[in-house]
Amino acid sequence: MTIKDTPEEWEIRATETPFTGNKTSVRTDDVVMPDGSVARRDYQVHPGSVAVLALDEEDRVLLINQYRHPVRHKLWEIPAGLLDVPGENPLHAAQRELYEEAHVKAEDWRVLTDVYTSPGGCDEAVRIFLARDLSEAEGERFQTEHEETDMEYARVPVDEVVRLVLAGELHNTCLVVGVMSFVSARASGGLAELRPALAPWPARPFQE
Repeated sequence: MTIKDTPEEWEIRATETPFTGNKTSVRTDDVVMPDGSVARRDYQVHPGSVAVLALDEEDRVLLINQYRHPVRHKLWEIPAGLLDVPGENPLHAAQRELYEEAHVKAEDWRVLTDVYTSPGGCDEAVRIFLARDLSEAEGERFQTEHEETDMEYARVPVDEVVRLVLAGELHNTCLVVGVMSFVSARASGGLAELRPALAPWPARPFQE
């Protein structure tokens, strides 16, 4: 048996979009099951996202603290954002988010991991990058709005971030997956084998 996620699409008898929002929508599909029955499935349609595990020369992770209304928490996160333009290059989007949210640029970019955040109820796909060789971005800071006007920043040692994750103190998906993937790759000597920043991403195809 080969352990690998594979694309597959079951027959859809009917579909509708009962809600359309600013960035996402809700879709309802009537899907034919293997036994021939039809089951209704509701899910969020999402444009996709990128996130950046930015690591400085002191082995510290760049973190951002931001209010997240759906969970009623201020969460420590890594820089992240939506793929606002269909077909947008995810590396360019990640570089933009790192600049806009932290006023930082990086010279060394690799793909850390790709994930579906909640595949039972949302089609969101996220590409998490590892960014190293950091420096302050040039020019004026990006003008933030809404929740971003209240953001706080910190640089926290990798080992401390891992400890806080395992202690149940940090919960953001991209942060948890990103830092654990990094630590695993480093421990196995696999950092040099991480995919290049422009590696194909079937979940969200893009133009280089």
